[in-house]
Amino acid sequence: MNNTIDLAGEWDFQLDPQDCGIAYGWFNRALEQRIRLPGSLQAQGFGDDITLNTRWIGDIVDRAYFAEDRYAPYRQAGNIKVPFWLQPDKHYRGAAWYQRAIDIPDAWRGRRITLALERPHWETRVWLDNRHAGANNSLSTPHVYDFGCDVAPGRHYITVRVSNEMIVDVGQNAHSVSEHTQTNWNGIVGSIALAAGSPVFIDDVQVYPDAQRKTARVRVQLANALVQEATVSVSLAAALVNANRSHHPAPVSTQAHVAASGNAIEIDYLLGDEAATWDEFAPALYTLTVSITGSVDGRTIDDTKVVRFGLREVGVIGTQLAINGRPIFIRGTLECAIFPRTGHPPTDVESWKRVIGVAKAHGLNHLRFHSWCPPEAAFIAGDEMGFYFQVECAAWANQGATIGEGRPLDRWLYEEAHRIVRAYGNHPSFIMMAYGNEPAGRDRDFLAKWVSYWRGFDPRRLHTGGAGWPILAENDYHNIPEPRIQGWGQELRSRINAKPPETTTDYSDWVQRLNKPIVSHEIGQWCVYPNFDEIEKYTGPVKAKNFEIFRDSLNANHMGDQAHDFLRASGKLQVLCYKEDIESALRTPGFAGFHLLDLHDFPGQGTALVGVLDPFWEEKGYVTPAEYSRFCNSTVLLARMPKRIWQTGEMFSADLDIAHFGPEPLKNVIIDWSLVSADGVVAAQGELGAADIPIGNGTRIGHIEVALDGFAPARQYALVTSIRDAHIENDWDIWVFADDVDLRAPGDVLIVDALDDAAMARLVQGGKVLLMLPPAGVKVDSVIGFSSVFWNTSWTKMRPSTHTAKPSIGQAPHTLGILCNPNHAAFAEFPTESHSNWQWWELIHGAAAMTLNHMPPALRPLVQPIDTWFENRRLGLLFEARVNGGKLVVCSMDLQSDLDRRIVARQMLHSLLGYMASDAFAPQVEVDAGAIRAL
Repeated sequence: MNNTIDLAGEWDFQLDPQDCGIAYGWFNRALEQRIRLPGSLQAQGFGDDITLNTRWIGDIVDRAYFAEDRYAPYRQAGNIKVPFWLQPDKHYRGAAWYQRAIDIPDAWRGRRITLALERPHWETRVWLDNRHAGANNSLSTPHVYDFGCDVAPGRHYITVRVSNEMIVDVGQNAHSVSEHTQTNWNGIVGSIALAAGSPVFIDDVQVYPDAQRKTARVRVQLANALVQEATVSVSLAAALVNANRSHHPAPVSTQAHVAASGNAIEIDYLLGDEAATWDEFAPALYTLTVSITGSVDGRTIDDTKVVRFGLREVGVIGTQLAINGRPIFIRGTLECAIFPRTGHPPTDVESWKRVIGVAKAHGLNHLRFHSWCPPEAAFIAGDEMGFYFQVECAAWANQGATIGEGRPLDRWLYEEAHRIVRAYGNHPSFIMMAYGNEPAGRDRDFLAKWVSYWRGFDPRRLHTGGAGWPILAENDYHNIPEPRIQGWGQELRSRINAKPPETTTDYSDWVQRLNKPIVSHEIGQWCVYPNFDEIEKYTGPVKAKNFEIFRDSLNANHMGDQAHDFLRASGKLQVLCYKEDIESALRTPGFAGFHLLDLHDFPGQGTALVGVLDPFWEEKGYVTPAEYSRFCNSTVLLARMPKRIWQTGEMFSADLDIAHFGPEPLKNVIIDWSLVSADGVVAAQGELGAADIPIGNGTRIGHIEVALDGFAPARQYALVTSIRDAHIENDWDIWVFADDVDLRAPGDVLIVDALDDAAMARLVQGGKVLLMLPPAGVKVDSVIGFSSVFWNTSWTKMRPSTHTAKPSIGQAPHTLGILCNPNHAAFAEFPTESHSNWQWWELIHGAAAMTLNHMPPALRPLVQPIDTWFENRRLGLLFEARVNGGKLVVCSMDLQSDLDRRIVARQMLHSLLGYMASDAFAPQVEVDAGAIRAL
């Protein structure tokens, strides 16, 4: 007998924007339109066009910005474009009704009939004919409706009302509901099915594995729709899957009493010494088949439930997390329900295997589901691929959605967490859990009780109060914003912007002070310039209208042809920033892990282009997974260098470390090292003797010293280390400069700090002038720092920079690194690529970006900071021009002070003066002297 009916297909349908359907009994009338389920109504062309009055969820920060004059062309009728997130073709917020006829087979007579809706969004109410079957407001788990055992065979009608209003205030930016990522869609996706089953049935099975004893405690919840006591036979049978061998533990059976109201039984299942454990390296799984049989007054009881589990225990060893007694290191990224091709999460396993496969290729082992919980398919994929998850209860309690103050959210969170644990608690990939993201309100007391409750209720995973904060004694681990190389509000005071580059800093003080595992929260947030080629990828219900605005702005400022160069140059800086963030965590002994924000772009909240991958989990072209996984992996070689800038009279030194979190310690490994020039010539090399490497991070493996007196100066080199015969390698750029360089100005070059009469006279005579503008005197519209933009300048615009007299948009820096042409003669004696690298730190630190919008469009700076895509100002740190018949170079980097110790600035000045003395110095673009003075 077929016990299920698939309800996928055409349904009758009607929007209910006035929310009058319940009052007027729409469950008892024919609906007027047709739609396909599973699916969302917006993706099928239903809903409203976007207007200035669209009722978005989560736009408090953005509306005022959208009112600025620059966006006036996009506010015209028929041309509304939202600059802050991906824009849906259609928008609808309210109730919608879905209805279809069903035919109950005669064979289902007397059977218990249920309707399961895998992933609705959001609240559902269901009617069978004109009988109300209940309501469900879970954002995370299937909505299941019990129609009972008395549904007569024949034709019936199922009506489902779905509302995507804010049913419970989970926070307008929670990724379970916000417009910013999956969109606030309305509909039902995944499986939609009617099922018939035994009136006495298995309501739930939860498995509590004990990896040390090789057993599993199985809790079976028995339910009874007959309201009549029964006795049943219960059998358990397990089988090993997802492994390269077979194992069938001996089945277990017992008799059980079923109360009229139902009850639970617990059975200890001995798996045996052959049992296989589950982890990221060997994700062995067991299928457990639980069956009950019996009869009551001649009615057959026959029900089976199959679940999967892994024999794994997650715990804490010292200040680190552990799986089955072995320390692990969390290398995670966020998953914020970003699925632009559908506008909602996928419910098929293959889609999730693709996402996890991409993450694994970049060296990650973890996904944090930020303020949402994924469908069953994600857990199945994570189980089979050996991936770890942090799941959250679909909430981001901010901006009114506070917790601990008696609001409906408080109760809903417990209800939702219970639903999540019931639906997904057996999955071994589900190792960490939080209430949600960045709580607000009286959160400490609420979350202390929350963690205590869940640690007692379900010890199969580790618990923390909130992602972000607070630090609680009850936490199994702290998921906190610190430590990191730049935090919110630090701006130019952060380590990466305020301190010269080195690779020695770690977070040992944090580990010692908190003495509990720290998984740092949302580290990175380093932005890259938009990839406008990405626009054509948006073939689903949302479009990249924001990118169209940014592209128009770049074109209007005469830099449209530089878009790809901006992408690549800013991308190289982004990778450099992420490398230092990740390695700082890896080289800290006892550190537990990190959550990146992000491996892929976050398209909302002002458009946060923080990923080396786009929202489709696809590469952007400036770093490969193989390159990324050199510094982010289960085994990573590390170097502690006191600085990256050296002189030929010095002795280069570095301590070599390793972070190793593989399946077992490494035995008798040999470490090779070399110093290699940019053109591939090995300048020095050596090896460290064979050693054993334990599980852990920050393990010292050796020290190297190299005299630099034989190194060619003004060159870039790389320290490369590798494990012999293991395909594990990492590298770090350094620069070697001469102890002294000639800084005498050529006789025909006048150096000034203002375009004064002497300078003008020299130019009128056809001479050469180097104008060194003091950075403090430059009119600044865009504040430059070494790092890339943090998060984005729209979302942070309420935090004006404190580093200039003129208010600025967003946290500083507002720039995404620099772009230059390394083959230009100005850099003949200065080692550089086309993008920022660590040698530029000294030059950019304290510099001022000149705004060149008022100059001829043909003028391209020799050193061009890349501005935030919201402004797209043409900026310069160094440019040349013809002025009044003469040749002028203008520089707003400090190339004058402390040159005895600022050896990079000294080298840049040497190279620039050599260029100006040569025949290659021939500026092509004429600029008015008044435009120069306007700087």
